[in-house]
Amino acid sequence: PKDPSGSPSAASIKIKKEVANAFMKRQKRSSLYFEYYKSPMEQMHERCENYPPCDYLSDQIGFSMAYNRFFG
Repeated sequence: PKDPSGSPSAASIKIKKEVANAFMKRQKRSSLYFEYYKSPMEQMHERCENYPPCDYLSDQIGFSMAYNRFFG
C-alpha cells in the first residue's frame, strides 16, 4: 500500500531478522554499569544545576567557585 505522496507506508516495510541484526546490536549487560556510573565531578555538576542559586551563580563566576560557596 502506498500513501498519497507515492511512497510506501511504514507498515508495509519489512526486513528479515538477519538483516536487521546486522546493524542493530544488543548491548552487553556488563556495559550497563558504565551507563549508570557517574563520576564525582558529574554528580557535583548535577547537584549545582538542580539548585537554582548555584546554577545561576555558576554562569556568573564559574562552577567551582559557585559550588564551593553553596556546598563547599
